[in-house]
Amino acid sequence: MSDDEPSLIQLARQGDAAACATLYDRHYDAVYRYCYYHVGDVPLAQDLTGEVFVRMVENLDTFDVRGRPLLAWLYAIARNLITDTYRKSGQAPQLPLNEAQAVGEDTLTQRVEQRLLAEDLVAALTRLTEEQRQVILLKFVLNHTNAEVARMLGKPHGAIKSLQHRALAALRRALEKGRDHEA
Repeated sequence: MSDDEPSLIQLARQGDAAACATLYDRHYDAVYRYCYYHVGDVPLAQDLTGEVFVRMVENLDTFDVRGRPLLAWLYAIARNLITDTYRKSGQAPQLPLNEAQAVGEDTLTQRVEQRLLAEDLVAALTRLTEEQRQVILLKFVLNHTNAEVARMLGKPHGAIKSLQHRALAALRRALEKGRDHEA
């Protein structure tokens, strides 16, 4: 949390549009990436991100400035919206493939191999617990430090390191299991 964020939150609670806009500008990209990573659809991710900030404004008086960072609260709102979206549609959440990573450099063979590896990774991620996926997403996709992840999830730093270790081990086992089925 930046030094000025508590005062911005207080101003936003009092209806200051400029403070709300500053909070929006500061956190939009992170919330959008979080939503897009979960839904893999640009218009839906944009809609969800917009709804996160509507709910932020509507419920800012319930946010505890002394607790977790505002971004952690915004991620929690996004996670709940994503869950509700999938529940209403009757679909299971799908982790999208990043097309930029799935495309190879030269040949069709490379593209196909990379696409299959990416699909294996997506399938393996769905076998993790929600907490494990959260840690992997926050740490390795959104590039937060362990300390930031700990604050966001309201857990001790050591617990995050342990959860990350277990998540990576489970991910490795899931990937190996997937390869064994191919052989």
